[in-house]
Amino acid sequence: KAGVVTGDLAWALYKHAKDNNYAIPAFNCTSTSSCNAVLEAGKKLNRPVTIQFSEGGSAFFAGKSLPNDKGKLQASILGAVAGAHYVRCVAPAYGIPVIVHSDHCAKKL
Repeated sequence: KAGVVTGDLAWALYKHAKDNNYAIPAFNCTSTSSCNAVLEAGKKLNRPVTIQFSEGGSAFFAGKSLPNDKGKLQASILGAVAGAHYVRCVAPAYGIPVIVHSDHCAKKL
């Protein structure tokens, strides 16, 4: 399935990768440009990819001038949500399976 895969489809994709001895790379994205670069590479290689959003990368995605107070992390949350929405919208056009990992943050969060 092209686009973002979740649930049983995501588990099936991981199982296929394990059974066939290949990895699904994960890339920490901080902008639409970096998301597009990962999707373009996946399309060119006809391989699934994982796009992940970290605390700092998500804040950058939303805009570094936004507040990101300790304990609230407004920009980090907004950026992770916006990034996930963006990837979900554009990923099907690239014709590859994509996993979105929006919990790539420090354990303290």
